[in-house]
Formats: sequence, C-alpha cells, structure tokens
Amino acid sequence: MEWYEYLLIIAVGFLAAFLNTIGGGGSLFSVPILTFMGLPITSANATSRVALLFQNIFAVGGFRSKGVELPWPYSMYLGFSSLFGGLLGSYLASMIADEIFTRIFVFVMIGAVLLIIYDPFKTGGNEKLDARSQIIGTILFFFIGIYGGFVQAGIGFIVMAVLSTVNRLNLTKTNYVKVFAAIVYTGVSVIVFAIEGKVLWATGLILAIGHALGGWYASRWSVTAGEQWIKRIMIASIVAMAVKLWFF
Repeated sequence: MEWYEYLLIIAVGFLAAFLNTIGGGGSLFSVPILTFMGLPITSANATSRVALLFQNIFAVGGFRSKGVELPWPYSMYLGFSSLFGGLLGSYLASMIADEIFTRIFVFVMIGAVLLIIYDPFKTGGNEKLDARSQIIGTILFFFIGIYGGFVQAGIGFIVMAVLSTVNRLNLTKTNYVKVFAAIVYTGVSVIVFAIEGKVLWATGLILAIGHALGGWYASRWSVTAGEQWIKRIMIASIVAMAVKLWFF
C-alpha cells in the first residue's frame, strides 16, 4: 500500500470507532471501504474485527476514566451470553461464500436503516435491573452475539434498542455496557476468523490505530457532552448511512 492509504485507513478507523462508540453504524462504511481497497468482503469483515476489539478495549478505559459505573454483574451476564452467540455467528460467517455474504450485508444495511427509522432509543425513567429484565436482556444478547459474530455492522443500534427498552439505561451507560459486551463477542470472532485464515493482520492493526484513538476519544467525549449531543451525532450518522445506502 501507498503511504496515503495507511493514513486513510487510520482516519476511517477513527471515524468508524467514534460512530460505533456513540451509537453505531461505523462498520457500515469501514467494511465497504476495505473492499474498495481490494479486500474480499469476508476478509474485510474479519479484518475489521481486530480493529473493533481495540476500539472497545480503549472505549471501556475511556468510560472508566470518566467515572461511569458499569451495571454489575448484569454486564458480565450479557458478556458471557454474547460470547456463545458470537462463537456461533463468527463460525457461520467464516464458512460462507463472498457472494452470499455480500447479499446478506446489503440486507443488513437496509435493516439497520429501518431500525433507525423506528427509533427505539427512548431512554428515560428509572432503570429496570430486576431479575426478569436481566433474564430477558441476557437471552436477547445471545442472539445479538450471533449477529455480531456474523456481520457486526449496525449492531450498536440493536444493542442500544435492547438496553434502552428492556433496561431503560441512559445513553451514556448504554454505550458503556455495549462496548464492554462487545469485547467478549468481538474477541471470540477474532480468534475464529484468525484460525480460518480470514484476517489480514497488517491492515487490521493499522485500522486498529484509528479505532483505538476513536474509541478512547468518543467514550470520554460522550460523558462530558451529555445525551443531547449523543443523539445529534446519532442523527448525523443515520442521515449519512441513509444517503450512502440510497445513492451508493
């Protein structure tokens, strides 16, 4: 690759991580950009997981540094549930042909837009962390793990929908739980894809630089900025995704 391609990958990683940490949808343009640079879509999907793992680790550090409290042990239950789902999903993704995965990815992007239009992210009221709500959330996170292991793109919106409607967490805490659980199923995905030989490590680690910086900055910024700015960034990312899907 040329030197400017390295800078482009880092810049794309930063922006994708910022959107992923604040809301979601970053992979909906980072994966296509990797494919435009010549990677098969299954390799692009697998390689991006390396960067996502770094993004989530640094985002967790950012939230912790700002004193945001993680619901515990509920977050651990969600992490383990998504782990088993992620293992299954990433195995399925590693077995599928590029042509089929491309078609699935298009439907995923359209589904993400429909989910955003529905707008399930209505936080407010008292948090619901009773046993029933935690059981429901844990079960749903198993299926979220399958989706995350398989495609990943747009998963942030699905996670936010579950945590905001089932548990009524505010957006800052929702994003914290989201990136914490994502470490688990993303880590599993990286292992599975690496074993299957789908990961291009040089590209993935370069992309990880941007993702790590974006995850750290976005997590700390979101705590200071508050929910209003988080919602504004989400709306901007939604509009950008809609334009990309409609015209490109």
